[in-house]
Amino acid sequence: MSGGFDWNVIFKHIPFLWEGMQVTFLLTFLAILGGILGGTLLALCRLSKFSSLAWFGGSYVNFFRSMPLILVIFWFYFLVPMLLGRPVGSFYSVLIAFTLFEAAYYCEIIRAGISSIGQGQVQAAKAIGLTYQQSMRYIVLPQAFRNMVPILLTQGII
Repeated sequence: MSGGFDWNVIFKHIPFLWEGMQVTFLLTFLAILGGILGGTLLALCRLSKFSSLAWFGGSYVNFFRSMPLILVIFWFYFLVPMLLGRPVGSFYSVLIAFTLFEAAYYCEIIRAGISSIGQGQVQAAKAIGLTYQQSMRYIVLPQAFRNMVPILLTQGII
């Protein structure tokens, strides 16, 4: 049934496989965390009343969502060290590439989540004297993130 496959090769290399799995989990966790933080900032830029911030956020999202991930990784592994004049390292170059790439996708998810919160919530926050930053921090973003949890987890798995 096994067709002559030597399972001892797998069992002999379990420590290396375990080390690779730990690096993968660390990279995934850091990329998701950085992507959510960057995506939140980009979503706030896209929703900004300042046209230059909205343009920057939109351009960033459109640029990174139109690029294949392997091309972004290639850029940060080969192009950035050429521009900096020194090597960045494989882990950090792929971490930066994943974070920047995922931030574009998380931005759209977070922007939709923020837009799903009714304007009555924002108006109520203004009525009690909260600033824009306070209303986003205490009123809008907690409700939006609660609504976004399923799709954020799905995007993290992808």
